[in-house]
Amino acid sequence: MSMRVTFLGTSGAVPTTRRNPSAVFVNREGDRLLFDAGEGTQRQMMRFGTGFAVSDVFVSHLHGDHVLGIPGLVQTMDFNEREDPLTIHVPRGTGDDVNDLVHAAGNRPSFPVRVSEVAPGETVVRREEYEVRTFRTDHDANAVGYALVEDDRKGRFDRERAEELGVPVGPKFSKLHEGEPVELDDGTVVRPEQVVGDPRPGRRFVYTGDTRPSEQVVAAAEDADLLVHDATFASDRADRAADTAHSTAAHAGEIAQRAGAVRLALTHISSRYAGDVSAHLTEASETFDGEVFVPEDGETREIPYPDG
Repeated sequence: MSMRVTFLGTSGAVPTTRRNPSAVFVNREGDRLLFDAGEGTQRQMMRFGTGFAVSDVFVSHLHGDHVLGIPGLVQTMDFNEREDPLTIHVPRGTGDDVNDLVHAAGNRPSFPVRVSEVAPGETVVRREEYEVRTFRTDHDANAVGYALVEDDRKGRFDRERAEELGVPVGPKFSKLHEGEPVELDDGTVVRPEQVVGDPRPGRRFVYTGDTRPSEQVVAAAEDADLLVHDATFASDRADRAADTAHSTAAHAGEIAQRAGAVRLALTHISSRYAGDVSAHLTEASETFDGEVFVPEDGETREIPYPDG
């Protein structure tokens, strides 16, 4: 099953000609999810071909560069004659403000829009084969991060071993792989654990939004296949990062390393760095020995399963 991540907006609070405000689009086998929606997100979705058929928007916090795209996005969906409901998940206590955004300038969507308040430590979406969980972040606003966590997959079926045990090719293979024992013609019972390996982990995508370095993020990002972490500043502005409740690239690398993440995307890049993010890459790579990158707007990454 595919899981593709498209970075629609990777700038900090001030957009640049190359970077739009925060928005990350995830397509998991046709389920389309949007994490934050900075100004102009609907145009980015058109520009990079993601389409508008998102079922859920996950808002990390209510600073403008993360939510000002909501009114335009909802109105664009309405103009496209959307009928399916949309759920916008927001930190607890901010629902009324987001509801006002949905209805900005007197807009009355013709499709159902539900604003759902969430708190850290909750499972806010549960679907077949995966869920989306919240975790606490450390920002100067009411903020949460989100982790998309897939269920474990069935272990590999050992066909050769099954045939050695006398299991005929056919429906009994499927029953064993589904966890059911089967009885052979001679009365022998073959159990699933004899021919099926251990469960295999699914994938984990973690999005922090804006945050200082946080123990809660380390826990939420454990073994993440992709951690998308605030890296607003390089180390030359470490004091500024602390004062404004953001992280440096080195901080993000340390968090990813401690969490055992596989890949690290550095986002929310301050406009002061313009097109030169070399310091971010160097500093994060010094503290994290996995794959690290600073995505450009429109960049898409496929997340493979941990076992390849």
